[in-house]
Amino acid sequence: MLSDKERRKELGDFLKTRRARLSPQDFGLPIGPRRKTEGLRREEAAQLAGIGVTWYTWLEQGRDIQVSSDVLEAISRVFRLNEEEKEHLFLLANRPLLSKVGRPLVESVNSVLKNVLSQLEYCPTYVTDEKLNIVSWNKAAAVVFGDFNKMNDRDRNAVWRCFTSKEYRELFLNWEDHAQRLIAQFRLAYTRFVGDEWFKDIIKELTNKSPEFRNWWSKHEVLGTPCGKKTLLHPLVGEMIMDHITLQVYDAPELKLTIYQPRQEGETEQKMKHLLNWQADLQ
Repeated sequence: MLSDKERRKELGDFLKTRRARLSPQDFGLPIGPRRKTEGLRREEAAQLAGIGVTWYTWLEQGRDIQVSSDVLEAISRVFRLNEEEKEHLFLLANRPLLSKVGRPLVESVNSVLKNVLSQLEYCPTYVTDEKLNIVSWNKAAAVVFGDFNKMNDRDRNAVWRCFTSKEYRELFLNWEDHAQRLIAQFRLAYTRFVGDEWFKDIIKELTNKSPEFRNWWSKHEVLGTPCGKKTLLHPLVGEMIMDHITLQVYDAPELKLTIYQPRQEGETEQKMKHLLNWQADLQ
């Protein structure tokens, strides 16, 4: 269940981190010799956003107040939030963006999407839900990222596996970059479920198990799922270079389709075919 108190605390913490990353010089404000505040002061942020200092202070303190969309727009502008951060802010303030309202939800991966997975024969592809659980995948994904059929529900969560699996950590040439991006995506997903017991449990467990998770989670970074290039170090075939992209499923916007497309570099496509043939021989 959504906890209003925890949601407001999350909102306050997020505002503090975004205020701290700005400099008075960004807005032509003077910096006195006795200044100790990191980033903007509360009164400076309030003035730039055109709202009262007391009102803004209450927001950061997690007070039980109602904030308008106009105020959130002003804060977004002053704090120079990107689209993901802006959505995060609106949801924490319990003011969903209009473009996000009324979207349909489904509970399962439909047959059309499963057919897409099977058609992408040499492209490791999987589907994640709104909690970043991997709910469907193709054979190519299993031979690269692990046999999801043999994993329990916890291990099929992308964030949990990223921070607790030694094999998964060693799979990525630049694991830290991958992990920080993933945790920022998880923070954005968490926005809709602040106070939810499932999220509270997994965050607590990861905080205890992983110092990296504990450090990066506290930074309140939020991020979407940008496309790019990944270099994987597979234990059987070595270096594999792939382009990856994540797509939102139109009819089920809580689901996302992540596709890794083998590049010609390093004979990656040939290595994918070798892995799949090797897997078929074992069956």
